[in-house]
Amino acid sequence: MIKKYPPSRSRVRPAPDQKKESAPSPRRVFRAGEQTHKTTRSPLSKHLPAKHTQDLSKSGKLRFVPVGGLEEIGLNMMFFEYQNEIVVIDAGLMFPVEETPGIDFIIPNVSYLEAKKANVHALIITHGHYDHIGAIPYVMDKLGNPPIYTTSITKAIIEKRQEDFPNRAKMNIITVKNGDKIKLSNHFEAEFFGIAHTIPESTAINLKTPVGNVVNLGDFKIEYDVDGTPLDVETMTRIGKDGVLMFTVESTNADRQGKSESERTVEKNLEELIGSAEGRIIVAMFASVLTRIGEVIKIAEKLGRIVALSGYSMKANVEIAKRLGFIKCEPGTIIPVEEIHKYKDNKILILSTGAQGESNASLRKIINGEHRFIRIKPGDTVMFSASVIPGNELSVQNLKDNLARQGALIFASDIIDIHASGHAPKEDLKLAMKLLNPKFLAPIHGYFYKRSVNAKSGVEVGIPRKNIFLLDNGQVAEITKDTFEITKEEIPASYVMVDGLGVGDVEEVVLRDRKALANEGMVVIILALEKKTSRLIKSPDIISRGFIYIKENQEVLEEVRKKVRSIISRLPNYQPLEPDYLKTLIRDQVGQFLYTKTKRRPMILPVVIEV
Repeated sequence: MIKKYPPSRSRVRPAPDQKKESAPSPRRVFRAGEQTHKTTRSPLSKHLPAKHTQDLSKSGKLRFVPVGGLEEIGLNMMFFEYQNEIVVIDAGLMFPVEETPGIDFIIPNVSYLEAKKANVHALIITHGHYDHIGAIPYVMDKLGNPPIYTTSITKAIIEKRQEDFPNRAKMNIITVKNGDKIKLSNHFEAEFFGIAHTIPESTAINLKTPVGNVVNLGDFKIEYDVDGTPLDVETMTRIGKDGVLMFTVESTNADRQGKSESERTVEKNLEELIGSAEGRIIVAMFASVLTRIGEVIKIAEKLGRIVALSGYSMKANVEIAKRLGFIKCEPGTIIPVEEIHKYKDNKILILSTGAQGESNASLRKIINGEHRFIRIKPGDTVMFSASVIPGNELSVQNLKDNLARQGALIFASDIIDIHASGHAPKEDLKLAMKLLNPKFLAPIHGYFYKRSVNAKSGVEVGIPRKNIFLLDNGQVAEITKDTFEITKEEIPASYVMVDGLGVGDVEEVVLRDRKALANEGMVVIILALEKKTSRLIKSPDIISRGFIYIKENQEVLEEVRKKVRSIISRLPNYQPLEPDYLKTLIRDQVGQFLYTKTKRRPMILPVVIEV
């Protein structure tokens, strides 16, 4: 059973210079330059799924629907529908947020696509990061297990992860290369071309449809040579000259000024730091940043250091990249981490996961002394080759503090350029817009603010503001060669929670209870009652967790007991006890009493035992 938790929405008013509609839709979409009036809805509030049974077999319009990724970081998924054919791009996950305690991660709601799975002809994956592939094991059956089109390294990463899901149907993954043009269905053809990112073989798509070409670059950046000339933009230039109807452009770094940092600068700085280090070196980064991982291994080899890999995902990804030839090194350069004691400290470089302070990642275990083979020594050099994701600042600071206490030397990207984002900043985004010169622009991948900045960049490069659209997840756009219309239809695009082995079975009430326990604690009241008379056999037992310290609040507990005795004494003795009724009375009255005394609202859990 899939439960629905729609993400927050933005609402807007028409600009003063536009004609007023007789009945403006609450689903109006923001256009660059308009004045906005923004309201929000809780990510956990429910809404009714839209009806989506209409026959589209004779429609001459291309339907564009973002399923996820337009109001959050991650969860990237969208699809295009023409008549009775559907092509899906990406199927990513999103890591839990403050409002989803205890959740492992979140995947897109594909109920609309599940109802039309016979029409799904292809799933295109742009690259192998989890925010673009993470939901695949959970949604493929619901999509009808269509062919997956992606590059070789992404294929290998998907297949490696699929080993954790042995009972899933075998997937049909078709390897594509940059420059391939593939007929996906009667109405859709895809041209694949390379784009720079932090993982090899990231691919962009020029999706050719009956109404025009739609370009999706996935996550991308633009590399520059030493004199500032952009590299590898010839394909974008050619596609732009051929004509682009719509460009769906990522917005992760849309508010960041300037151009992308060059990986060559990062590599130069890393080589200088590694060359000057006297003891062991630990480089912490994402296991998915395979391009830089390969460069660090090459630098280590050049400077006479062996490399040990720490972290399951680091080992798995490097093994895949080596097997496919994206990482090349001499035999003996990479050793098992359990063998580092055989080498002198000044010959060791450790590549580790955990640059964001993740609780179960390798770096935290090393720092906390929980790693089986590695402990921090005074004089170790630790490099954070990653920017801090918003929300992880305190975790990363704790790592640095603990490293400093243990005598490590610390280098991070805010001190020296040892990390370059794989996401295009403002000037890169504007360059892509200029080269592709689309008729319509739809910023994707990011919060509303980021996408609104991207929309304004579109205006700055000459795209008419009336042709720039900021959709919400679940909104349906219908496109022709000349028009782009946001319809009143809205498909389900709510969060689907994955919690342990459960998928979609965590309801809103469960999350509400989890937050209440985290914020206010709980009080368990255990009552032993005589079944015939409904009277207490002994004084109520009270257990408190996360609410008050029992030993220092005996007076409050005794008042709670008196309150419970009072409630029971007023029960009618001429009818059998109804335990659920008694529990409700205790929850309401003891809850109100505790709030009056403490201004807190713990969860009250009455337990009634009839003897």
